[in-house]
Amino acid sequence: MLTLFSRDHFTTLLDALTLTAADERPAIIFVATDREPEVISRGCFLRRISDRADALRGLGLRPRDLVVIAHDHSLESIYSFWAALLVGAIPSMFPTLTEKLDAAVYMSSVAELVRLSGVAAVLTSDDFAPALRGRVPCPVYGAAMLSSVPDEQPSSWAIASPPVPEEIAFLQHSSGTTGLQKGVALSHTAVLNQLAAYSDAIALREDDVVVSWLPLYHDMGLIAGFLLPLVQGIPLVLMSPFDWVSHPALLLRAIHDHGGTLCWLPNFAYNHCARRIRRRDSDGLSAATMRLFINCSEPVSDDSHHLFLERFAANGVRPEMLGVSYAMAENTFAVTQTTPGRPAPTDIIDGRRLQDAHYAQPVADTHADAQIRVSCGRSIAGTEVRLIGEGGHSIPDRQVGEIAIRSDCLLTGYYHRPDLQPFDGEGWYLTGDMGYQAEGELFIVGRRKDLIINAGKNVYPADIEAILNEIPGVHPGRAVAFGVFDAREGTELIAVVAEVAPADEAERHAIGRAIRQEVARQMMVTVSYVHLVGPKWLLKTSSGKIARDANRAKWLKEVAP
Repeated sequence: MLTLFSRDHFTTLLDALTLTAADERPAIIFVATDREPEVISRGCFLRRISDRADALRGLGLRPRDLVVIAHDHSLESIYSFWAALLVGAIPSMFPTLTEKLDAAVYMSSVAELVRLSGVAAVLTSDDFAPALRGRVPCPVYGAAMLSSVPDEQPSSWAIASPPVPEEIAFLQHSSGTTGLQKGVALSHTAVLNQLAAYSDAIALREDDVVVSWLPLYHDMGLIAGFLLPLVQGIPLVLMSPFDWVSHPALLLRAIHDHGGTLCWLPNFAYNHCARRIRRRDSDGLSAATMRLFINCSEPVSDDSHHLFLERFAANGVRPEMLGVSYAMAENTFAVTQTTPGRPAPTDIIDGRRLQDAHYAQPVADTHADAQIRVSCGRSIAGTEVRLIGEGGHSIPDRQVGEIAIRSDCLLTGYYHRPDLQPFDGEGWYLTGDMGYQAEGELFIVGRRKDLIINAGKNVYPADIEAILNEIPGVHPGRAVAFGVFDAREGTELIAVVAEVAPADEAERHAIGRAIRQEVARQMMVTVSYVHLVGPKWLLKTSSGKIARDANRAKWLKEVAP
């Protein structure tokens, strides 16, 4: 396996262990609610990506061409990704149009970004190809054009132009309303360094089984839930995120049926599983094989962990299974990871002092302003973390500052964006995330750009949103808070938009009152604007996160007084 000890034996991603033997060991097991699992052996996987690589060559794709893959979550997107690597092209997973995205905005943004990035071709589903074909300035190919070779026929496993380790392997894209805001260019070397270090951090074993529903255009899904198992030659049990959202018990069933041991989840998924999986759908299912559920990509809530533990204790979920990682596309994936086999450490601090003085003062859990923060762990090998204060200098433990990272798995740069320089003069990448360190553990507080300064107080929207998600009547995960400057008051006022179930005027008034009261009680700040909306009003990014800036702009345009 790829570890820090064996790192020198791997040169590029095409050295992936899944590609080293055309045998019957499972590479991918695709599960769904409406059909039997589809088992893709290593031999089948090799044949299918070889066939598609032949098709790409026949369509004129050349080494170093940028290829966008815009499929629904399916095996076809996986085959296309590896086929592009085999051709020597640069693949980039890309979200297709869903009901979360505005069709007109999506199409125009994609067309502009495809033009600016010099995309050579877009690979997509047969259904979506006609709509996209007339909107982008490059060829668009449906799946049928890449899968015309019968699966039984032998095909060539040949690398026409072996990649250079320091060349760009693929692009990840930062979260945005289309998912193509900034192309994070990652070299083969950077990705392999990340996979080696992170595998060591989670104590990866040859008998591990990864279970994932995560979208492949997001770093958590692409790296942890896709590349890691295929490079390491361990089985990947995969499902559609749309299927999982509608039928969350599918995840527990997959773990039970296939002996899952590793699963990465954003924080909201813990609540979604605990609240949406019916007892009758989880009875008899065991998660006892699991080593780690890893919370990543969102602010981590101690309450979410406890909710998940209480709900699934009968299914074998234990506190030591719940880990946490801090990750970002610019570092390929993980920056930190908690220790496997131990519950994620927590820190009880004075929430008001954190807000007023940017300092995480430890307090007893009985303190009036006690707030529980969950650690994201320690830096993985090859990655350094420092906290930077206002003057650009390192700050001591427990002081809140901006997180900066320096590593051997950082991005090469932003693809075709010379105007964006990601590093300072010493090779540090400023993340824009705010946090603090305590006894070697990293704790995330929020995003610098999202900070609300209300009457001299620094307020993190994520803290308000955590409160909103617990208020009866508000759809969990469907609320946003942001600041609105008020010239008369000379400060930012706090606005909240929350999706609620259909309700009469009295019920809506009660929900609004509860929002104001709970935020004031828990954070000692006043919410000036509360706007309650119906389902699907809020805009989300391609990775499923609430798009705070976009929703602020929508509110200002449609609602603001």
